[in-house]
Amino acid sequence: MTFQWTAVAFFLYAEIVVNLILCIPFITAQRWSSVFSWRIWSWLSPYWNKCFIAIIAALIVLLFDAIREVQKYSSPEPMEDTKMNPNSYDHVYMKLFRAQRNLYICGFSLFLWLIMRRIMTLLNQTAVTLESSAGLEAQVDGALKATKQHQEDNRTLKQALLEGEKSMSTTKQQLKLEAEKLAGQLKAADEAVRKSNAELEAMKRQAKGLAQEYDRLLREHHQLQNLQSAEDKKDQ
Repeated sequence: MTFQWTAVAFFLYAEIVVNLILCIPFITAQRWSSVFSWRIWSWLSPYWNKCFIAIIAALIVLLFDAIREVQKYSSPEPMEDTKMNPNSYDHVYMKLFRAQRNLYICGFSLFLWLIMRRIMTLLNQTAVTLESSAGLEAQVDGALKATKQHQEDNRTLKQALLEGEKSMSTTKQQLKLEAEKLAGQLKAADEAVRKSNAELEAMKRQAKGLAQEYDRLLREHHQLQNLQSAEDKKDQ
C-alpha cells in the first residue's frame, strides 16, 4: 500500500472512531455543544471550512483515481494479457483487488467525512434547540406561576368582595333597623310635641280664663269698695 492510501486508511479509522464517539448515547448534545464551544475551536473555525473542502477535494481525486484503477484492471486488455502470459494472472487480480480496496477505503472515507460533519451540525442544532426549549419551558413555568398567582389574587379578591357584600348587607340591615328605630323615636317625639302643644293650648285657655275671672273679681272688688265708702258717708 502506497503512502497516500495508507494515509486514507488511517483517516478512515480515525473517522470511524470519531463517529462512534459522537454517537455515544450517554453524552448529551449540551455536553458536545460545550466541547465545541472551547476556545481552540473558535481559533480553528476560520480554517475549518477550508480544511473540510480541501479534504473533500483530496478524497474525490483519490476516489476518481481508484475508479480509474478499477476500470483499468477490469478492462478486457489485462485479461487478454493473462491469457497470453498465464504467470501474470495473479498479478492482475492482485492489482484489481488493491484498486477495489482503495476504492472502498476512499469512498467510505468521503462518506464518513460528510456524515461526521452532519452529525456535528445536528448536535449543535440539537443543543441550541434544547437550550431554546429550556428557555421556553422557563417562560412557560413563569407564565403558569403568574397565572396561578393571578388566579389566587382573583380568588382572594372574590372572597374579599363576598365578605364586603356580606358586611354591606349586615350594615344595611343595621342601618335599616337604626332608621326604623329613629323613625319610631321621631314619631314618638312628634306625638309628645303634639301633646305638649295641646297642653300648652289648654294652659293658654286656662290662663285666659283665669285672667278674665281675675278682672271680674277685681271689678267686683272695686264696686264693693265703692258701696262701702258710700255707706260710710251716709252714716256720718
